[in-house]
Amino acid sequence: MASQDWFDKDFYAVLGVSKDVSEAELKKTYRKLARKYHPDSNPGDAAAEAKFKEISEAHSVLSDPEQRQEYDQMRAMGPGRPRFTSGGGQAGGGFEDVFGGMFNQGGRQQAGGGGFEDIFSSMFGGGGFGQNSGGYRGAGGPTKGRDLTATTTLDFITAIHGDTVKLQPNDGKPISVKIPAGVADGQKIRLRGKGEPSPDGGTPGDLTLTVTVRKHPVFERDGLHLRLDVPVTFTEATLGATIEVPTLGGEPVKLRVAPGTPSGRVLRVKGRGVVTPKGTGDLLATVQVAVPARVSDEAKEALEKFDALLPKENPRDELLTKAKGA
Repeated sequence: MASQDWFDKDFYAVLGVSKDVSEAELKKTYRKLARKYHPDSNPGDAAAEAKFKEISEAHSVLSDPEQRQEYDQMRAMGPGRPRFTSGGGQAGGGFEDVFGGMFNQGGRQQAGGGGFEDIFSSMFGGGGFGQNSGGYRGAGGPTKGRDLTATTTLDFITAIHGDTVKLQPNDGKPISVKIPAGVADGQKIRLRGKGEPSPDGGTPGDLTLTVTVRKHPVFERDGLHLRLDVPVTFTEATLGATIEVPTLGGEPVKLRVAPGTPSGRVLRVKGRGVVTPKGTGDLLATVQVAVPARVSDEAKEALEKFDALLPKENPRDELLTKAKGA
């Protein structure tokens, strides 16, 4: 499967092997490099991904005896792309001269001239122009498998902690996929090699998975943090108290509410948020002072006495002043 860019690539140097490397040593070296530069081992590393593609291409060519023979013959012609005269000898024009020599000015094939196969057969030892027992091959190497898409809906806890789920990709077979911890609602996950297999031995396609996360009745996600509203009584907010706050999938934790705590104050529990390889969030509890819907006559009387003892301040004075000055 001859490709013109082979002239500019030293596949032996890419893999770090000699030109007489054995098949077994070639396979051993490739596996070692593939493990080192595989995208799964280097997430987000563009250089590692490019290196992985480079060594995969080199191994694909050198591990195929027919392609390796063609490649060695092409490289033996010297650096750069081969140049020929219109008669086929080296040191003339370019590829266009080779093909131009096949036809006269009227566009007819010259007597005794062969076709593309004849030219490349003489160049590459009779292997044909990208031809094998299955017919002509493309010039770009084995075909990559088709990419697929899929969607999945996860409950809130599964999205936070991660899990293995079964998916049904569009036009594909059911597969099991590991969902990483901390996946967010609407996030797209690219799963390399989980698409359709290649029809001719190339790399499989990828699967793009779109995730939808169901809402939780108590917790809400804020980046790596988890938020929830915590009701406290008027007495607890005024005098202070120690309260219990739920955690996601764990035992409740105790928090101290300081005397005079207003609604909206946030109490933080370190390290009880979303845990991912990139970091760990906190649990953020927002205090909401709960006002009783019904008050007995006795309680009402007590509240009126309590109010009479408080400083006569209007808590909305500052708000009204700012509104007037705006």
